[in-house]
Amino acid sequence: MLLRTILNRIHHFKGFVYSHIDFEPKHGKTHLVVSVLHRRGSKPICSKCGKKRPGYDHLPARRFAFIPIWNIPVYFEYALRRVKCPTDGIVVEQLPWADGKHHTTTAFRLFLSQWARLLSWQEVATRFHISWDTVHNSIVSVVDYGMANRTLDGIKSIGIDELAIWAGHNYITMVYQIDAGVRRLLWIGKERTKETVMQFFDELGTQRSAAIEYVCSDMWKPYLSVIAKKIPQALNILDRFHIMKKFGEAIDEVRRKETERLVQDGYEPVLKKSRWLLLKRQENLTFAQRGRLKTLLSYNIKTVKAYLLREDFQHFWTYSSVTWARKFLHEWIGRTMRSRIEPMKKVARMLKKHEDLIMNWFVAQGKLSSGIVEAMNNTAKVTIRKSYGFRQYETLKYALYHRLGDLPLPKFTHEFF
Repeated sequence: MLLRTILNRIHHFKGFVYSHIDFEPKHGKTHLVVSVLHRRGSKPICSKCGKKRPGYDHLPARRFAFIPIWNIPVYFEYALRRVKCPTDGIVVEQLPWADGKHHTTTAFRLFLSQWARLLSWQEVATRFHISWDTVHNSIVSVVDYGMANRTLDGIKSIGIDELAIWAGHNYITMVYQIDAGVRRLLWIGKERTKETVMQFFDELGTQRSAAIEYVCSDMWKPYLSVIAKKIPQALNILDRFHIMKKFGEAIDEVRRKETERLVQDGYEPVLKKSRWLLLKRQENLTFAQRGRLKTLLSYNIKTVKAYLLREDFQHFWTYSSVTWARKFLHEWIGRTMRSRIEPMKKVARMLKKHEDLIMNWFVAQGKLSSGIVEAMNNTAKVTIRKSYGFRQYETLKYALYHRLGDLPLPKFTHEFF
């Protein structure tokens, strides 16, 4: 089957024909050059107003990179017409396979953008013998199209969390839609301040914000205050994942301090290399780790007491009644406040402070979880890491929308993936 036949079958444009195809050596490689002609009698379309206008003259032939075949670069070669438009003056015609001043076809940009979801941008550039900028521009055009054509109606559940980027205390705020069957990145904002989250709700609009029924967040005060102000009708759920994360941090703090004290006092270093024994769930421990944990639990030390308090608290999540769950929480807070283990007492005070929001987990019957948000955050971290870091905020934003935004793609007769 001739290449021209394939192009006519899957990439045909009304008013244009594929003429001849030539092999052309360039920089030690062979390229395929496809000559494109406009049909005789067809009128060009004004690139400004989108209407058919009379032709004015022709520009020198330009080349547009197309999808490679057998890793052989392919180019469309076409001499653009200029049109004489009564509204916009003399302008170049609108092309169906490319737009603006791009030197790549729309199909090639879509092709590159799909590969960039699987590989780093530099790997895509290397594999297809193009520049990093070409990959970047392809993703920008695809994301811009997706953002302009996506719908934000029908959002019922969202998750809000921060993501640390680069070095130091640099954060971005991520807002996700976490409805059943629709999980995507909705919005990215600089920093994790009250103004940042306010900007999201302002852009979302009053009507769409009023339709939100559930929101998952952590206990970051700016988030909680804006949520209470902008979407008071929504059930704000402080999820199990974030709460149990605080327990892990408290146990690790107790372990570090007690390890130092045991060494200073000349005791046996029983806590050495025990971090993951204490932080992992028992069902995730190996057989050898379970044996070592059993031995460790026989010691009467603060770290063990903190661990047992954490394990006892796990029963909290098994309740189906808000009343009985609240009663258990009060009893657990009372015992912990008498434990003389300051990091655990800090967790108890945190639970007391956010008691009503924590109880929303039971009101929602565990249907929503910020674990979904954390999973998407992990994907975001992998995206950044796979791309060896993005030093420009705008580039980072495009990469994350491209990977997590579930954006609509331009329609073509052929799907690449």
